[in-house]
Amino acid sequence: MGSYAVVNPVTGEQVAEYPEISDGELAEVIGTAADTSRAWGRSTTVAERAAVVVKIGDLHTERRDELAAALVEEMGKPLAHAYGEIDFAADIYRYHAEIAEAELADEQIELRAGTGTAIIRNAPLGVILGIMPWNFPFYQTARFAGPNLTIGNSVLLKPAPQCPHTAELIQQIYNDAGAPAGAFTAILASNEQIGTVIADPRVAGVSLTGSERAGSAVAEQAGRHLKKVVLELGGTDPFIVLSTNDLDAVVADLVSARLDNTGQSCNAPKRAIVISELYAEFAAKLAEAMGAIAATEPLSEGAEAGPVSSLTAAERLDDQVQRAVAAGGQITAGGSRSGAFFAPTVITGIPRDSAIYREEMFGPVALVYEVADEAEAIEVANDTPYGLGSYVYTTDSAQAERVADAIDAGMVFVNCVLADGVELPFGGVKRSGFGREMGRLGATEFVNKKLIRIA
Repeated sequence: MGSYAVVNPVTGEQVAEYPEISDGELAEVIGTAADTSRAWGRSTTVAERAAVVVKIGDLHTERRDELAAALVEEMGKPLAHAYGEIDFAADIYRYHAEIAEAELADEQIELRAGTGTAIIRNAPLGVILGIMPWNFPFYQTARFAGPNLTIGNSVLLKPAPQCPHTAELIQQIYNDAGAPAGAFTAILASNEQIGTVIADPRVAGVSLTGSERAGSAVAEQAGRHLKKVVLELGGTDPFIVLSTNDLDAVVADLVSARLDNTGQSCNAPKRAIVISELYAEFAAKLAEAMGAIAATEPLSEGAEAGPVSSLTAAERLDDQVQRAVAAGGQITAGGSRSGAFFAPTVITGIPRDSAIYREEMFGPVALVYEVADEAEAIEVANDTPYGLGSYVYTTDSAQAERVADAIDAGMVFVNCVLADGVELPFGGVKRSGFGREMGRLGATEFVNKKLIRIA
């Protein structure tokens, strides 16, 4: 099997294999991207580029059935989740097209001395490399590539090895939307070739969404060549429950968020941290709710969880669950695996001094911890190398503000889950990475904020 292949996780069958790009083809692609950024990216207006981005979003909507089928086949995403991803991606393109002129407009600076004028101009940087993951290939590409096209940067997309078909479909959408050759190019490159891309002086920046290991490697390479980097890495997001008037609703929120994309979401709530007076009832209700859901064929009606993305991913998750039990954790629901299907699982009581305590479990597994009070809840929430998202449930608005301020994370959601929006910035701190995508902050991550001072 080559580096890029579609393997259906439901059956384990290899559906298609794609060849990697040659070194010569890659050099040509980089050259075309650089030429396009200098030409189309600088000679067109923001409004003209935004019109192309709107069309890209519209084509996602028009082709949603075909795109959803590709997601199901490539990584076993439940069909309803696949449609949700495509619709969100379409909205991201439209949003960035809508705000582009305002966000990229010249900013006047009031001079404190001298005569004349000074402005900050949001100019393109050039070619931006995006290294994207397998779990949300359309959504992740949208939030990276959409704003960069409005800026006037050219985009090189390096998809995950198991997602060549979705990359092919995205490339066709950009072509059909009227993006010129070189404005967006999907490259099926090896890791060694990606090192060459990062080192190329025509490439101005790198955006990576993926594992901590991949982020560290790319950041090291980019730092060596003084390239700007945006990293969105892993997370062990806390789900803190301090008080509620409806415990069933809180449990339902955790289940729906934990099982979104079959638990394979960086910012999914992974650790429930529950105040002592609610812990026993919460843990029992959570085990009952998770245990009632089966991992099933992703095209089946009402599927809430499908297989994880591959047999390898399932085996890795199984190893983590077994190590959690060996460390002292107790499985209260699920815990079984059949091929790439992993039963929705609940584990309680993992000791804080165990190695598995600080690992991210990327699949349908919820961990539950008991705490005595607000202070301990914050301590446990922050006792992780990651800092992506977080969730707080409380009926006390003052407490919500305190806890939100005290959590070391890039995002805090109070009394809600699955509340991401195109207008909301996405990103983390600590080993979850740095930089922001989506929202106004994501609109100008890869710009040259050029000062122009005229006497």
